[in-house]
Amino acid sequence: MKTDEQSPASRQVAIWLLIGVAMMIIQVLLGGITRLTGSGLSITEWKPIMGTLPPLNDHEWNEAFDKYKQIAQFKYLNSSFTLQDFKSIYFWEWFHRLWARLIGVAFIIPFIIFLIRKSFKEEMIRPMIILFLLGALQGLVGWVMVMSGLEYSNRLYVSHYRLAIHFILALGLISYTLWFALLLLIPERQLTNHRSLRRFTAWIISMLIVQLIYGAFMAGLKAGPYAPTWPDINGSYYAHGSSPAGGIIQFFDNPLQVQFIHRSLAYVIFLLIIVWYVRSRAIQSRSLKRKTNWIPPALTIVQIILGIATVLNSTDAKRLLWLGVTHQFVAMLLLLSLIFHFYIVRAGRTDLRTARF
Repeated sequence: MKTDEQSPASRQVAIWLLIGVAMMIIQVLLGGITRLTGSGLSITEWKPIMGTLPPLNDHEWNEAFDKYKQIAQFKYLNSSFTLQDFKSIYFWEWFHRLWARLIGVAFIIPFIIFLIRKSFKEEMIRPMIILFLLGALQGLVGWVMVMSGLEYSNRLYVSHYRLAIHFILALGLISYTLWFALLLLIPERQLTNHRSLRRFTAWIISMLIVQLIYGAFMAGLKAGPYAPTWPDINGSYYAHGSSPAGGIIQFFDNPLQVQFIHRSLAYVIFLLIIVWYVRSRAIQSRSLKRKTNWIPPALTIVQIILGIATVLNSTDAKRLLWLGVTHQFVAMLLLLSLIFHFYIVRAGRTDLRTARF
């Protein structure tokens, strides 16, 4: 699908895919808001069709509220909630699910139109099937995640492990869709051959994925308020205190340990991105890489500043909400910027005449 001149049909398909990327980014942000407002368990049923509309009268609202009263989150955390309080958290979970349905519509209807117009080349069919399967899987995992907070009598929130899986699968779906769009948009002449830089980019992406998983753990465990200080962690560089289970599990379950790892990975990634930028700048090229290699380090700097601000304001619910969501947004942009560079840097033979190390 990579040619020097892209057909109008391919460009239209690529634009459709990029719109899908934007909608999925919004969906992830809505998920972040849902999590940070504690709204994720407000809807206790999964009704793919009938759940499109919220309760429309007092009877339906009271019925939904009564179902919420049966779960542990209400009994042990929100027992003082009035119906109006319930409506406020219900909105975010309902909107999150509604937007997911809209994404489905935004994909299916244009897909049918493109199919009728025969806009798809033969080699596009398999990626399209994978795309729809990944979307269906993401919806299923989302409901399984919600169920983790409904099926236990003492669980106040969804499992942070399932939250992380849901988050990473969403990022995988977004990245795959972006990659598909890049295949259709970027001609061969804009690509750069440099095996070692591509390999280095892959390592940074891998480390960033681990960091994103720990970001989901931070949100799932509400780890920020445990150490709302910087650059220290409650007066110490290392996080003191272990989980009751002890052992290696504390590095995944203990909020202080999770925050320590999340912070430490941020510093390591920052240094790697700086090295990546220096190496990238040393390659003489007129391709997109040369014009856009400033984006990952710029986003990394913004992300670290947002991360610090989020931790320092983690005890303020309103500030935490919007700082946390912005922090999540920039994290996604950073990942996608690295995916973009991983795409435009090919693993071909390095031209030693145009590389300086």
